Amino acid sequence: MSRAKNRIAVLHGVNFDVLEKRDPDLYGGLSLNELEYRIGGWAGELGFEPIFFQSNSEAEFCGYLHRVGESADAAIVNAGAWTHYSRAIGDALAVDPVPTVEVHLSDVENREEWRKVSVFDGLVEAKISGKGVEGYHDALRLLAERLGL
Repeated sequence: MSRAKNRIAVLHGVNFDVLEKRDPDLYGGLSLNELEYRIGGWAGELGFEPIFFQSNSEAEFCGYLHRVGESADAAIVNAGAWTHYSRAIGDALAVDPVPTVEVHLSDVENREEWRKVSVFDGLVEAKISGKGVEGYHDALRLLAERLGL
């Protein structure tokens, strides 16, 4: 059975289920549903069908990454704090690679030192940080260009 083309997996990690409760100056004050609604609108405009996934379980997140290429042509990953220390998640991204962009709502380059480390270095097309929700729009445009949409 063939699957639809131009699908994009949008993966959110730890604490995104309570995004609206986190510091609005850093994370924008939106709920995960509101964030996904905006991403979905932009994705549709660019010819993508978005597939959303969020988990607070590192094992579930890794498992999803192991199979991402089975359901998606590209991915956007915001793994939250796992980005900075979970080598397991970095390794999982390499198992079934698709063109991927790493996104952060806050400007991780100008926060605590430990946030400057990314387990996705060398595995992603680009890293977009500090642009808030608009960073997802940039990531979608970059991946649409990469896939020739």
